[in-house]
Formats: sequence, structure tokens, C-alpha cells
Amino acid sequence: MIFHEMEASRIASGIRDGEFTARDVVGDCLARMQALEPVLNALITPLSEKAIAKAESIDKAVSSGKSPGPLGGVPVVVKDNMCTRGVRTTCGSRILGDWKPPYDATVIELLEKAGAVVIGKSNMDEFAMGSSTEHSAFGPASNPRDTDRVPGGSSGGSAASVAAGYVPIALGSDTGGSIRQPAAFCGVHGLKPTYGLVSRWGLVAFASSLDQIGPFARSVSDMALVMDVIASYDHKDSTCRPGGRPVFSESIKEPSVKGKKVGIVREFQNGTLDGDIERSIENTASMLSSSGAEIVDISLPESAAYGLPCYYIIAPAEASSNLARFDGVRYGLREEAPDLISQFLRTRSAGFGEEVQRRILTGTFALSSGYYDAYYLLALKVRRRICVEFTQAFEAADVILMPATPSLPFRKGEFIDDPISMYMSDVFTLPVNLAGLPGMTVSTGMNASGLPLSVQIVAPRWADSRLLEFAAVIEAWAGRPGISSGGVL
Repeated sequence: MIFHEMEASRIASGIRDGEFTARDVVGDCLARMQALEPVLNALITPLSEKAIAKAESIDKAVSSGKSPGPLGGVPVVVKDNMCTRGVRTTCGSRILGDWKPPYDATVIELLEKAGAVVIGKSNMDEFAMGSSTEHSAFGPASNPRDTDRVPGGSSGGSAASVAAGYVPIALGSDTGGSIRQPAAFCGVHGLKPTYGLVSRWGLVAFASSLDQIGPFARSVSDMALVMDVIASYDHKDSTCRPGGRPVFSESIKEPSVKGKKVGIVREFQNGTLDGDIERSIENTASMLSSSGAEIVDISLPESAAYGLPCYYIIAPAEASSNLARFDGVRYGLREEAPDLISQFLRTRSAGFGEEVQRRILTGTFALSSGYYDAYYLLALKVRRRICVEFTQAFEAADVILMPATPSLPFRKGEFIDDPISMYMSDVFTLPVNLAGLPGMTVSTGMNASGLPLSVQIVAPRWADSRLLEFAAVIEAWAGRPGISSGGVL
């Protein structure tokens, strides 16, 4: 059997029923990883030995009649900004060196409890600051659909791992589009849950009011399966919403959009959108209409005009505060110097890459005396207006249909020296984070050149299951994303 092409749900049921073993599944996925990794560079830390040992323990549990869990034996990749006990966590940066956390992030605990097998920690833009996975101390990752192109970022390694068939599901983090944009670039599904639905405890912070952990998958059913595992209240995370969670797998059993209203944002189709992506939006809207949904025009003028500048004040400001802890004193890289201040300066200059330094400096400036009111406080007011704008839009629509990215995946090096153009690749995802809403990239196939197409759907806060229902309808029409090696194999 070719296990690396299977859905997670099929793997889990096959292992549970004794049809095949977790050891066989993990071995096949590791072989796939080892064959492609020299070209894709999707992982920072492969965990082959650890994964094999976990798979064998699952097989023993199954043979003794015990339940392996809902993800029993399913190979998973996690982004390298999630703490893993005894396994190095680098955030794609030199400054953390070989730091090995003494604890697991909550999502890692939940995956382990559910029987998932973590086979690696994925490559990423340093401290999640980037849109191409080129800003990594461990080298750039490649897009499995076309290895001359970027996989997106900052969770590009996780998206590439799913698209290439290393694993059926992976976890990433999304601060301004870092799940949805690489999902679009790699041709897989990617979900940013409502802020507060999934615990952030053990996620190394970039911007604490924006960061959220979410999954990548090649099928909506797998997306629901992993969300049922990781969407759990955690008292260790003060921003995690108390109370129950929906059963996501139930929401996609008989998906229907009949009678629902789908909002189209016309400000986001202003001539800057790639023609293939615009046609994907139009074709998806037409399909939803023929499936019984009502298409309505909505307006998000402030989100379209001010979302990008608002984000690039708030996020760097929070980053400058969060990253102050990396000083070379307690853990990670330490540059020797004659005094403490010089040590700070040398360590941070050597440890942080250019993009991280740029954002720390921007955030420090925005928070500095004399500029706090003019920049940071004003950005918070704009953020509030963006929240209100979305709330008003959802009075007219059940979900919003919009692009995930303005362009198809770009070539490596194309924007590496042009940060503004790089930032623009997240222009359609940033407002969703600012408002704390759930958003999902849904793959809609390929264009004539074999590059991925997609749409983004956005729902009101806590309506994440609604996204999956719409995504299931779109997937049934467009087809499930396949795997690719970018011509490597």
C-alpha cells in the first residue's frame, strides 16, 4: 500500500482495525520524506527514530486490544515554533541554537494523547516573520508543486510537507496569514481558527494578540478530524475561550449551503488580483449559487485600505516586546563580550536575521515616547473599526468569499530584497487576524501551468464549523488536493 497518499482518517481506521500497522505507515512516510527532503528542505528537525518508536508502541497497544486514539498512527509534522519536550525548538532562528524545551506545547500534548506520530518539525520564516520561508536560518524551503517557487510563509514547511505527502496533516501558526497563504501556494487546505479556540500555550510568541495555531490537510474530513483533537479549552492559556467546542466531524457529514448567504468583497478585486485567482473566486461563487446559496455584495473599505498598515504597526510592536527575552543570558546563542550591554548587542545582532531585526526596530519605534499615540494607539483604534466593519458585514452574509493571496506562488528570490511586495502577499489575510475571525484557504485545483488555485472563506467568531461545511461543498466540486513532488521523483 502507498500509505503517504492516504487520508489521516483512512490511516487511523486501518490501524485501529488491524488492516495494517503504524510501523508500516510511518516507515512509508519517512521514506517519502527522506527522498524529497534534500530538495524541498521542508523540515528543520526530522524525528525518524522517535517516530518509529512511537509507531511501534501504538502497534503494541492495538495488538493488546487498546484504542490507539482518533489519530492513532497518523504521521504529523508541526511547525518549529511549538515547544516539544527534549526536542530542539529553533523558530527558524540562530538565536535559539539547540534549545530543547522542558515541556510540550498544549497542542503537542493533545496530538500525542490522540495517538499522532510527530515525524518532524517544519521549516519556517524566522520567528514566523515572513511570507516565503526564505527568512530561515536553516535555508529556504521549496514548493512541491514547482521547486523553483516558494511554498509561502511563514508556515511554508508545514504546507510543503502536506503537499509533498510526508504527512496527511500538519500544524502551523497564523499571525497574519501564515497558514492560509502557504496553503494557497502549495495547493492544500489551511485553517486559521477563531482567536482563542485553540490553545497557544507553548507556542513561541510573535504577536500575542494575533497568533493562532491551526492545521493543514489535503481533505476537509482530515481538517475536521484534527480540529476535534486540538480545539480544546486550556486553563494555561488565558486567551483560550472556556466552554465546549463543536464536533467538527459532525458539521461535514451532510454539508449544505442551501439558503446561506455568501458575501463577495468587491474592494479586493480592484485590478491587482491575478486573473486565475479572480476566475477561481467567480467560479466558486457560481457553484455555491447553483448549490442554493445566495451571493451578495458586501463592502470592507477600511479593511482593504488600512488592514496592511494597521497590522504592520501592531504586529511589530508586540514582536519587539515578545522577542526582548532572547538576550543570550538564559538560553540559546550567546556572543562573548566584555560587559552585559555589549553581550546583548552582539548576541541579538548575530542571532536575529535581517527581517526579524527590521520588525523589532519598527515595533520599538512605534512604541517609543512621542510616537506611541501617533502610531500604536491609532492602529488599535483602526483595528477596532475593522472589527466593527466585519461584524456589520456578517449581518448581511453567513460567510465571506475572498482571495487568500493576490498572486500565484512567486519564484525564489523574487521579493527577497523587496519587503513591501512581500508584505503585500498577505493583504487579504491580515484583516481576518486583526478581527480575530476564523478563515480558511480551500484548494480549488490548478491552473493551466499546474500552479495551485484557491479561495478564502471567512466566518464570524466561533463559527469555525461553518467554514468546514462550506469547504466540504467546495471540495466536492473542485476535488481533493493531491500530492506532488515538483518533478523531483
